[in-house]
Amino acid sequence: MSLRGAKRRGNPKRKQRLLLRRLADRNDKKFMAKYVPDVGTKRWVVIAPLRNFRPGAEVPQGKPVCPFCEGNEAETPPEVYRIGGGEKDKPGWQVRVVPNKYAITDIHEVIIHSPDHEKDIEALPLEHVTRILTSYRDRYRAHEADGQVMIFCNHGLHAGASLDHPHSQLVVVPTQINLDTLSREATANVVEDNNHFITYCPDFSQWPLEVWIAPKQQGAKFGDTTDGELPDLADVLVRALQKIEALAHLPDAPHLPASPSLGGPNTPFVYNYYIYHGADWYLRIIPRLIHRAGFELGTGLNVNVMDPADAARALKEQHEQHKLLSNCLSK
Repeated sequence: MSLRGAKRRGNPKRKQRLLLRRLADRNDKKFMAKYVPDVGTKRWVVIAPLRNFRPGAEVPQGKPVCPFCEGNEAETPPEVYRIGGGEKDKPGWQVRVVPNKYAITDIHEVIIHSPDHEKDIEALPLEHVTRILTSYRDRYRAHEADGQVMIFCNHGLHAGASLDHPHSQLVVVPTQINLDTLSREATANVVEDNNHFITYCPDFSQWPLEVWIAPKQQGAKFGDTTDGELPDLADVLVRALQKIEALAHLPDAPHLPASPSLGGPNTPFVYNYYIYHGADWYLRIIPRLIHRAGFELGTGLNVNVMDPADAARALKEQHEQHKLLSNCLSK
């Protein structure tokens, strides 16, 4: 036996991790999500021990196998939904949904965007983004009676992604748990709109280049979105992400603050977005261009280094430039 192998076998921390993995049965109450309230503020904390076993929680040994790539379907729990051909848990899918091994809540799913290990929403064809949004809508409907359905995407390590392969997640939170989530903000600083949706930067934006996409129909839930509306949603979502990325990668754009924290041409594009769970739904895009620090954590106040009106103006300029280029190429 090599010295390295002996060290690994005799490592008590490694033995403890292996033991914990064996204990991490989804039906074991020790590993189920627990909700702890703060009576004074009516806010909650979720205690979710299974999150300790996510792929990013330990140093990998050798080149890891991506469980979300086509051909590795056996590496995930049995799928619950797919768009595309092929048999269940076999190749041929275009979008695939599986239970999350490392659940936050009792119902927690992973929506794998495509077989492509690299391309995400902003780089995929519109028809495929429509498939992803269709899977969102269908899984929302499937779980709407189970509680509050939250769909979110973490793109990039700094945004919380533990695997590189593009994916989103769906969680169901019991209805008795108060969610500290923003209600739909008033429309202001409009960037663009189409037949069914409007894109804007609310005055209350907490992050630079934060963008909201909301339906023009009032009072609707995300599950009410029709097949005819989903292509329009895909269109504005892709364009919003592309415009944000283009601005984030400019080294010295005049409408961005002179701050290295806002990225540059070689900085990875990192963002989160989520879909509001209730009536008057919206999709909120949060580019992770700055870090939150002690002031924000200690006061609960968010500091936005970019005026939302300036953000909307910069994004709109990107939109106009894209339209001009498209018109030139079509001639």
